Amino acid sequence: MHTILLAISTLLTSWQFAFEQQDHQLPAAQDRAWQEVTVPHDWAIYGPFDRKNDLQNVTVWQNGETFPSLKTGRSGGLPYMGSAWYKTTIQVPSLDSQVSLLFDGAMSEAEVYVNGEKAGYWPYGYNAFHVDITSFLREGENDIAVRLQNREQSSRWYPGAGLYRHVHLICSPSVHVPIWGTHITMPYVTDEMASINLKTRVTNALGKQITLRTQIVNKATGEVVDSLCSQYDVKHDLPLEQNFTLQHPLLWSPEAPNLYIARTYLYANGEEQEMKETVFGIRSVQIVPNVGFLLNGKVRKFQGVCLHHDLGPLGAAVNTEAIRRQLLILKDMGCDAIRTSHNMPAPELIDLCDEMGFMVMCEPFDEWDWGKCENGYHRFFDEWAERDMVNMLHHFRNNPSIVMWSVGNEVPTQCAPEGYQVAKMLQDICVREDGTRPCTAGMDQVSCVLENGFASILQVVGLNYRAYRYEEAYNKTPQRLVLGSETASTVSSRGVYFLPAVPDNTETITNMNHPGGNSKTNQCSGYDLQYCPWSNLPDEDFRNMDDYPWTIGQFVWTGFDYLGEPSPWDTDAWPSHASYFGIVDLAGIPKDRYYLYRAEWNKTAHTVHLLPHWNWQPGDTVPVMAYTDADEGELFLNGRSLGKVRKLSKAEAEAAAEAGDPLALQRRYRLIWDNIPWEAGELKVVTKYGEAVRHTAGKPHHIRITEEPYSQGNSGLHFLRVQVVDKDGHVCPEADHLIHFSTKGEGRFVAAANGDAANLDLFHLPKHHAFAGELTVIVEGNCTLTATAKGLKGQALTLTGPTPTLPTKGGR
Repeated sequence: MHTILLAISTLLTSWQFAFEQQDHQLPAAQDRAWQEVTVPHDWAIYGPFDRKNDLQNVTVWQNGETFPSLKTGRSGGLPYMGSAWYKTTIQVPSLDSQVSLLFDGAMSEAEVYVNGEKAGYWPYGYNAFHVDITSFLREGENDIAVRLQNREQSSRWYPGAGLYRHVHLICSPSVHVPIWGTHITMPYVTDEMASINLKTRVTNALGKQITLRTQIVNKATGEVVDSLCSQYDVKHDLPLEQNFTLQHPLLWSPEAPNLYIARTYLYANGEEQEMKETVFGIRSVQIVPNVGFLLNGKVRKFQGVCLHHDLGPLGAAVNTEAIRRQLLILKDMGCDAIRTSHNMPAPELIDLCDEMGFMVMCEPFDEWDWGKCENGYHRFFDEWAERDMVNMLHHFRNNPSIVMWSVGNEVPTQCAPEGYQVAKMLQDICVREDGTRPCTAGMDQVSCVLENGFASILQVVGLNYRAYRYEEAYNKTPQRLVLGSETASTVSSRGVYFLPAVPDNTETITNMNHPGGNSKTNQCSGYDLQYCPWSNLPDEDFRNMDDYPWTIGQFVWTGFDYLGEPSPWDTDAWPSHASYFGIVDLAGIPKDRYYLYRAEWNKTAHTVHLLPHWNWQPGDTVPVMAYTDADEGELFLNGRSLGKVRKLSKAEAEAAAEAGDPLALQRRYRLIWDNIPWEAGELKVVTKYGEAVRHTAGKPHHIRITEEPYSQGNSGLHFLRVQVVDKDGHVCPEADHLIHFSTKGEGRFVAAANGDAANLDLFHLPKHHAFAGELTVIVEGNCTLTATAKGLKGQALTLTGPTPTLPTKGGR
């Protein structure tokens, strides 16, 4: 039960959930199908995985396919399809307030009912929307119900299912600031002075004397740095404006994410109505032809990644601490930017980017009016696109982390003769509703967009892949800048290495006779040399950023592996059901590639990382690589020097390529020893910045549990690394033991994952196989976790944290 008070926002977390049994019929109250659940809630993440779930026989045209094929695991192999209901009850003591429900996201085609009457509808599952339910309420008890429907073939990746983001109950006085009713801009920003403009919409203000008393507050210290009291005899429904000037403002940037609060007290005819807080940051954003992207007047290039919205074993249900963990891992890599691919993000992600210092490209759509999926967003675009855009822009336009809007990703419309008109329409909405940030789109059909004017109409030319066409795009477009809006799509499996180690287009990976793998492995090589037919290796993107001053950075596909889209193991290749693209795997464990990017991007700490593992067979000849920001390194095997290697210069790499060296470009960014005869023991690389070591592991002996440094404890979540090690503590790289977990105490086991895209262990069950000797376990609250496995010595670890709230899982 929830009691409404004036001018408050309450999270509605306690709901009942049931699958629909008759079309559009709410199951009876006494039906045993109802389960108690806690929202945010993803009904599909509990599985089971099944090849038959959302099989899609499609032609993926953006991947260069020309005929349909059977895509297994494309949307994660989880049962997200179907219709279901959520219901809860609220108490309304009186009817003298305006009451709204704000949904941060509801997957999907949400229908909202109040006391049995339909109060609202919003089809797009990724967008936030609000419903005024005042006229449907009665004094006392009120029933709220939400119907959701997810259709087959509605997504190219795992979308999640249900009320997977927060639901807010907002009660306001008659005269109030509406949801997303403030807009802060900064017409002038320097280190010495900043001009701040605050526009505030006030509902039911016409004919009244309105007073706005606003304080500008340093969020970190609580200090009031400026204030203003303004009075208005309101004769229109336009926003009410206030202007402030701050001396020596603390600017927002990834390195110093300073935040302020505009705290506004609203009065009507002398009576206080409510207080509204708007968090913002002071910073300037500019795009300058031939110069680049400027933040606070300084040129910088995005060191960004694309992120899908699922949280691996936690599914799509929003969890602030899990998102924070992702961002902390990326921060240590040197990442400074996130692209919300390809949908509106959760507000928790954007708030954390504000707080932690990540620039954001906010992107709403994967489809416009032409579809990629049979039941995708194209069904709603003509009617809903502007409303969806306006909601997104109003929701996030005050967030300093968002520095660019993207109006779409690889949309088929880009090749239509009138496609540029649709792009302009969406860009014009961004300018009209915000106007302080540039707009782009992720374009992959380069020939189309250069010829038909699509690329020229956008404020920033964003290319997805096609690294070899950057210079052409720069020369043929008036913007005189190119953004890598989506780059790399290199594929790898953590801890798995195939020989020979040569650059390899993945069209050949699934060939039985190819030395890089066979149809039984469902894995990709960790040497970071395998890529998709449409994509490339990281080194090509590094080269573009280094050699062309007019490039403004990149967003790598992807920061983390995600559920669904298991290219190259996507065509009749079950059980693969998760991606191989991630720099970090689905369990949150960094792959080798993480350190390749860290060596290039992290300017505050040194990197020395050695690969591969050192468990091979006698007679094997093994390539060895070191990812480091050092220019030179020396390799040792059991104390013997195997020689020094240094990175090649640009000219040397080009000469090596001319001479036929397949790894010429890689030698510019990696230290490579080509053919090392394997022998058991210790492999070590030494650089001026430190060393890295690999040992030949012995037989699996025991389980080791350590808590990640990314466990914050604020929500009681603990992220634990579980490893199978030999008697000397070396990780056994081929160990795949089934490990059982139990807890004792107030806490509970939440989920486990091992990063294997073909593993079908259910995340929520307290048993999981190791992959390459490791996995991640998530535990909530105070407890002792015990891990056991057949043939291994187990371990117990006692954890402390806040007492958890224990929801029933819900789902199939």
